Amino acid sequence: METIQVNQKVNEVCEKIDFTGVIFVKVADDIIIQSSYGYSNRADELRNTISTRFGIASGCKLFTAIAICQLVEKGVLSFQTKLKECLPIDFPHFNEDITVHHLLTHSSGIPDYFDETIMDDFEDLWKSKPMYRILELSDFLPMFQNEKMMFSPGKRFHYNNAGYIILGLIVEQISGSRFTNYIVNNVFKPCGMNDSGYFSLDNLPKNTAYGYIDHADGTWRTNIYSIPITGGADGGAFVTAMDMMKMWEGIEKHKLLSEELTNKLFTPSIHVEKNEFYGYGVWITKRNDKIFKYHVMGYDPGVSFHSSLYPEYQAKLVVPSNKGSGPYDIMEMLEEKLWDK
Repeated sequence: METIQVNQKVNEVCEKIDFTGVIFVKVADDIIIQSSYGYSNRADELRNTISTRFGIASGCKLFTAIAICQLVEKGVLSFQTKLKECLPIDFPHFNEDITVHHLLTHSSGIPDYFDETIMDDFEDLWKSKPMYRILELSDFLPMFQNEKMMFSPGKRFHYNNAGYIILGLIVEQISGSRFTNYIVNNVFKPCGMNDSGYFSLDNLPKNTAYGYIDHADGTWRTNIYSIPITGGADGGAFVTAMDMMKMWEGIEKHKLLSEELTNKLFTPSIHVEKNEFYGYGVWITKRNDKIFKYHVMGYDPGVSFHSSLYPEYQAKLVVPSNKGSGPYDIMEMLEEKLWDK
């Protein structure tokens, strides 16, 4: 389809689903779509722009995986290092054979603090533990540290937020830096992601979108009481669409990792279902036994996010939103119109 036709179709879909956020698509070095919709601040009627920062929830597990790979590249850690060997924290019921690889691939079997297969509402977590108390990665530990294993390490894939909290604690233990500082200095800055960061919900910087939760009666509220006050190793960073594009480009140009470690990051390490696999911090979709896309996603109350790299088409897509849905519909439509064969 011609670019004009694609943009027309995008606008139709955005109007239909009442999309609020940004759509940014590049093919090679050419910008195909760069559009923004809705409000970053509804009360003051401030509109989203291409430079608006959005929360991306679990979309930033990729950053945590990159940090771990950097430590492996430095020789201070390996993917087969056992948890008990690199983190001096007591997990009384955890299997002693859990490795860094298991944690990266959601196959460790450890208990999760939010198990998406049995819990429906992320907000329920903060009824007994105020979200404004979650200031450090260690603040999550009481929510899963003393629970029993779900299954033996390596047995199967089971998406696990707690595993990435532990990976963040490993980064802190080995680097000596607070996790969020490490990511900003060693992941964001090398890519030129100067507008991204881990911001406190009660002190958001300029050009940052509030997350909105819509109710059936037409009312709405922000998500300030619905997610941890500050993001960390399992989610919660804020990025601009342009910065996320810089992230993919930085990975491709080996600004963050060597070619060998980049390939490791993008290797399908575990089968999830059908044509879906997981590498290190990244989902991998195959079509006709070939890699169709590497992608990350994130969902929180008032947050939704999809971003993909399509190697065969030299294409990249970034769709953040400050509502709980929308990016998936946009991504699915664009894949159908631009890259379906």
